[in-house]
Amino acid sequence: MEPAGVVEVSTQRFGSQRLLVEPNPAAGVAVMKMKNPPVNSLSLELLTEFVINLEKLENDKTFRGIVLTSDCPGIFSAGLDLTEMCGRNPAHYAEYWKAVQELWLRLYLSNLVLIAAINGASPAGGCLISLACDYRVMADNPKYTIGLNETLLGIVAPFWFKDNLVNTIGHRASERALQLGLLFPPTEALQVGMVDRVVPEDQVQSTALSVLAQWMAIPDHARQLTKNMMRKPITDLLLKQRDADIQNFVSFISRDSIQKSLQMYLAKLKQKKG
Repeated sequence: MEPAGVVEVSTQRFGSQRLLVEPNPAAGVAVMKMKNPPVNSLSLELLTEFVINLEKLENDKTFRGIVLTSDCPGIFSAGLDLTEMCGRNPAHYAEYWKAVQELWLRLYLSNLVLIAAINGASPAGGCLISLACDYRVMADNPKYTIGLNETLLGIVAPFWFKDNLVNTIGHRASERALQLGLLFPPTEALQVGMVDRVVPEDQVQSTALSVLAQWMAIPDHARQLTKNMMRKPITDLLLKQRDADIQNFVSFISRDSIQKSLQMYLAKLKQKKG
C-alpha cells in the first residue's frame, strides 16, 4: 500500500529540451541523459535544466538513485560551454559561473545515490560532473578520455574542482594531473582511481544500474549522513567564498589575453568542424 501523501509517478520519460529523464519508479531509480548535441557542452540552459530535474527527482520520495549518462554518441560531456565565456559581458560571466557552482554543489551533496555511466569523452567540466557522483563506470574505449585539462587552455581549475579531485584520487596524483592537464584513457583512469569500473561500451548503463542497486541496499539515512560527513568540508569552503570565487572567475575570464586564447581555441574548433 502507498503511504499517505505519496503520488504515483508516471513511468513515462520526462525532462526538458537538453536533459532526458527515464524514470523507473518501481525500482526507485531514474536514468538522466544529457542531450545537448553535438558535445553536451554545459551551456547556461543545460546547467539550469540539470538542477531543475535533479531537484524534481530529489523531492519525489519514489526515487533513491540516478544513473547519469549521455544521449550523444561518443561524448559524455565536453565540459563548460566556451561560448558562454567568450565575448559576453561581466554580468553574464557571473550568472554563468554561479550556475556552474550550483550544479556542482547540488550533485556533490545530493541525498540520492549518483552513478556516472561515462559512455564517451569526459574532459574538464564533464570530468567534474562525473567526479561529483558517488561512483563512476566508464566505457572501455581508448578514444574516450577523462580529466581536468584546464591548463592546456591556459585556464586554472578552480580550487573546488581541485578539492573534488584530491578527495577522489589523492593529493600527488591530483597535483600531477592538474599541472599537466592530463586526460586519461579508461585503463589509466581506473589505475589512478578517477573511475571505479571499466566495462565494454554496451554494458556501461547496465553495469551502472547494478552498482546503483548495491549502493541502494544500504539504509539511506546512514549512507546520506556518511556522504555528508565526507563531502561537506569542501562544499563549505566554496559556500564561504562563493561570491569571491565568482569575482575571480569574472576578472580572469575578462582579461584580454584569456579572451584571445578562447577565441583562437573556438576558431580552431570551427575549422575542425569545417
